[in-house]
Amino acid sequence: MTDSNHEFFEILGSILLRCWILGFVLMFVWAGVFISAGWFTSVGDMIFGLHGGMFGLSRHELSLVHYSGMAAAKLVVIFAFFFPWLAIRLVLRKQSV
Repeated sequence: MTDSNHEFFEILGSILLRCWILGFVLMFVWAGVFISAGWFTSVGDMIFGLHGGMFGLSRHELSLVHYSGMAAAKLVVIFAFFFPWLAIRLVLRKQSV
């Protein structure tokens, strides 16, 4: 592997790691807002009023949509950012040995 390729994959690995971290931060914020909405009824009423009224969803259906979205986002973040980062790190480690 040439030095320019090695540098490219180092940079790509750094970008993927940052995307993975930011993806999980986004999911923690999403989960925090959604879970806290259940504890603070004014926030929960606001979320339900906005999304439930727009699409005619019950509270249960809205919860299912949000939790399914969080699960899908988690899978996308892991498969699109973490596994490619891990593969790049393993290849670079093997090349340096």
